[in-house]
Amino acid sequence: MSKRTDITLAIGSSPITKRETIANVASYYGSNTFSEAVMKKMVSEKTFNGFKQWQEDGVVITEKQANEIANAMKEWAISKGATSYTHWFQPMTGLTAEKHDSFIAVNGKEQVLEKFSGSKLIQGEPDASSFPSGGIRATFEARGYTVLDPSSPAFISEVELGRTLCIPSIFISYTGEALDKKLPLLRSDAAVSKAAVNLLKVLGHESRQVFSTCGPEQEYFLIDESYYRLRTDLQLAGRTLIGAPSPKGQQLEDQYFGSIKERILNFMIEVAEECYKIGIPVTTRHNEVAPHQYEFAPIFERSNLAADHNQLLMDLMKKVARRHGLVCLLHEKPFAGINGSGKHLNWSLADDKGNNLLNPGETPEANLQFLTVLVSVIHAVYSHADLLRASVATAANEHRLGANEAPPAIMSVFLGEQLTEILDQIEKGKIKKVKKLDAVDLGLGLLPRFIKDTSDRNRTSPFAFTGQKFEFRALGSSLNISTSIAVVNTIVADSMNQLASLIRGELKKQGNFEAAVLTVLSRVIKDSRPILFEGNNYSQDWVEEAARRGLANEPSTPEALKAFINAANIDLFERHGVLSKVEMVARYHIWTEMYQKIIEIEARTLAEMVNTQVLPPAYGFQGEVANSLDMLIDYSGDKSIGIPDGAVADRKELFIDISSGILYIRKNSKEMMELLKRSESLELAEKCRVYFSELKPLMAHIRKHVDDLESKMPDEAWPLPKYKEMLFIC
Repeated sequence: MSKRTDITLAIGSSPITKRETIANVASYYGSNTFSEAVMKKMVSEKTFNGFKQWQEDGVVITEKQANEIANAMKEWAISKGATSYTHWFQPMTGLTAEKHDSFIAVNGKEQVLEKFSGSKLIQGEPDASSFPSGGIRATFEARGYTVLDPSSPAFISEVELGRTLCIPSIFISYTGEALDKKLPLLRSDAAVSKAAVNLLKVLGHESRQVFSTCGPEQEYFLIDESYYRLRTDLQLAGRTLIGAPSPKGQQLEDQYFGSIKERILNFMIEVAEECYKIGIPVTTRHNEVAPHQYEFAPIFERSNLAADHNQLLMDLMKKVARRHGLVCLLHEKPFAGINGSGKHLNWSLADDKGNNLLNPGETPEANLQFLTVLVSVIHAVYSHADLLRASVATAANEHRLGANEAPPAIMSVFLGEQLTEILDQIEKGKIKKVKKLDAVDLGLGLLPRFIKDTSDRNRTSPFAFTGQKFEFRALGSSLNISTSIAVVNTIVADSMNQLASLIRGELKKQGNFEAAVLTVLSRVIKDSRPILFEGNNYSQDWVEEAARRGLANEPSTPEALKAFINAANIDLFERHGVLSKVEMVARYHIWTEMYQKIIEIEARTLAEMVNTQVLPPAYGFQGEVANSLDMLIDYSGDKSIGIPDGAVADRKELFIDISSGILYIRKNSKEMMELLKRSESLELAEKCRVYFSELKPLMAHIRKHVDDLESKMPDEAWPLPKYKEMLFIC
C-alpha cells in the first residue's frame, strides 16, 4: 500500500473528552475582553467619562487618565493569567502582527515589578521597514509606531502555557502615513458619518453620528492534516496546483446545509467558544456548497469591530483546526472544479439613535430618507465600480470571480422587484403606492403565515440589496475586509455629499421639499441606471449586455489595482481624508508586488512538484507499460496463446498517451521556467501583465496534462492525496 493509502485508512475522529454540562454562553461571553463594563468598574468615573468622550468626540484622554486605564488593564490581564502584552495590528500583508513585551520591570534592588504605563498602552514601536510599505519606508528607515485604537477593546489571547493581553492598534510610519488596513477604515467611517449627518440634516432629520455596520460571512474548507502534509502546493500556495477532479464532486448538491459531520461539528463548537470568550458574536454555522466547505457568520456590529473580529476568527479557525487534526484552508479556490470560498460582506449604515438608514419600512415609496440613502449607494457603485473591483483584487480571488459560483468582475446592483418598481416610478416622476409585501400562506392551519422580504436574494449579484443592507459578494475568503469597507464608506460619503448639494440647489428652485428631493432622485436614478441589473450575473448574455452598457469587466488583478493610482480616485480619497496620494500609490505597489510574488511562488512550487513528485512515478509507469507492450508483441506471434486482435494497438495507444503527457509536462515546465527567467528584468507592471496573460495559462496547461496522467496511473503509484480523498474523507 502507498503512504497515501495508509493515511486514508488511519483517519478518524480525534478523541474528545465529553462534557457532562455545557456552560451557558451568556456566562462567559466576552470574559476575555476588557470591555467598557469592566473598565467602568476599575477606573474612576472621571476617567471612564474621559475615555468615552475620546471614543465619541475625539478628545484625547490625559496622561493621568491613560495611566489609570493602563494600570486597570494590567491588573485585569494579570488576573486572567497574562504575563505579557502586545499591540495587535493589521499590516498591509492582510494578516495580523504582534510583538510581545513583558509587564515586568526591574527596580534598583534586583526585584521584578509588574508595571504598565499609559504611554506604553497608547504607543508601541515595531520595525516599519520590515513590513510592506510601497516605498513609504526604506530599509534604513526603520521607525514606525503602533497607536492604540480606543474604538476596539483589548482582549486576552490564550494558548496552553500562557496568556497575552492584546491591544488593538493602528500602524503608522515615522512620518505619519498609514501602513495598515485599519486606519483607513477608521478614517472612512468618520467621512461617511460626516456626509450622512449632512444629508440627514438636508432631509430634516438630526443625527449626531452615523457609522457603518457589517457582518462578514466567512467561508472555508477543512481537510485532514495528514493529507495537507503530503501536499507541497497546499503548504506553500494555499491551493492545489495539480489534482484531477473526483468522480463525485458537488454535482448531487447534497452538501449544502447538510448534516454536519461529528468531527467538523466538534471543531465548530470549539471555534464558537473561543470566539465568545473574546466577544466575537458568531451566530451561524453550516455546510457550504462544495464538499468539506463550511461557513461561519456573525451578528451585525460596527465595521471597525467587525474587521477586528473577522481577522481574529480566521486566526482562531486555523489554530483550532490543528487541535482536531484538521487544516483550515482560506484560499479562495483551493480545489479546481468546485466552488471556491468567498466572504460576503453585509453592509449598512446606522445612526447614534440605533436607526438603520437602509430600513425601507412598510411603505418604502413614501420613505424619502431611505430612498435618498439607497440612491446614494447606487450612485456610488455606478460612479466608482473600478474602486470596488480593486478592493477585492487579489491573485487568489482571480480564480473565483466569474467562475459561476461568485459574481463576475463586473460590478452591478440588484434591488429586487419592489424597489425596482419604486425607482422606475421616481425616474418617471409618477410615484405611487406599490403593492404591499405578500404574506406566504402554506395552506395548513398548523403552519404559520409570514411576510416576504422587500426583495428576493440574487446570489449572482456582486452588490445586492438583501433587506435593510447591501451584500457585497465579491470579497474573497482570505481578504482582510477593512479595505473593502473603507472603499464602500468613502464612495458612499462622496455620493451623499453630491445628493445633499443637489437637493439644496433644487430646493432653491422649487421651494417644495418633497418635489425637490424626488426631482434629484429621478435625475440620479436615470444617470445610474446602467448599474442596475436584476438577472443572472453568471450568464454570457449579461457579459455582453454589460459591455453595451459601458460597464467595466476587468479579470486581471494588476489591471484592476490601477484604480488606486487613478488621479480622480486619489483626489476622492484625499478629499475625504481617508488616504493620501502617497498612501494610495503605496497600496498599489504593495498589492501589485504581492500578486507578482504569489504567482512566482505558485510557478516554482508547480515546477518542483512536477520534477520530484509527478514525473518519477510517471517514468516508472511508462516503463511498466513499455515492458508489457514488449511482452504482448513477443507473444502476439504465438497463435496458441491467442492474444486478442487490437491488444497490441491498444497497449501502444496507452504508451503513446503516457509518453505524450510526460513530454508536454516537461516541455511546458521548461518553458515556464524560461519565462520566469526572462521576466526577471521586467518592470513590475509589465511583469504582472506577463504573469497574468502568459504564465498563468502555461501553468494551467501543465496542470491539464498532470491531471490527465493522474487519472491513468495506478492508484498506489500516485504519491499525492487525491481530490476524492481530501474532499470526502475526514
